[in-house]
Amino acid sequence: MADVSHRGDLAGHPDIGEMRDRYARVLGGRDVALVDGPVFLVGLACAVSPWIVHFSSSQPALATHNLIMGVAIVVLALGFTVMPQRMYGLSWAMCVMGAWMIIAPWVVGTNPDKGVIWTNAVLGALTFLLGLACTAAAVKTGRRERT
Repeated sequence: MADVSHRGDLAGHPDIGEMRDRYARVLGGRDVALVDGPVFLVGLACAVSPWIVHFSSSQPALATHNLIMGVAIVVLALGFTVMPQRMYGLSWAMCVMGAWMIIAPWVVGTNPDKGVIWTNAVLGALTFLLGLACTAAAVKTGRRERT
């Protein structure tokens, strides 16, 4: 019978380099896998915010705007999860979307109240910060792949 007992660590294993490379390929450089969920949730919150904060009837253009922006953020989050190698290149777009959401109540809406302003400011800031995190991870992964 073969001896399959554990002999300690794998540092002296002859295939350690190949095993590390395979492990890195399986992970696929997923440094910010935990950011995908919050991006998805921010997108959902943005999409339903006109009905939660009750400005869908007083600001119909802004309600449509937030719905479209929320769906776009959700699509980005799903893309980050399904195809991270291809989609993290678009993570900078979330920064632009976040900045746009902050100023949208005045550009898209008409005479916004405090609830509308605060909702879009908070969701825009979260989108911007999560976009920065995704962009930083994409840059970090790109540097690692070039070396």
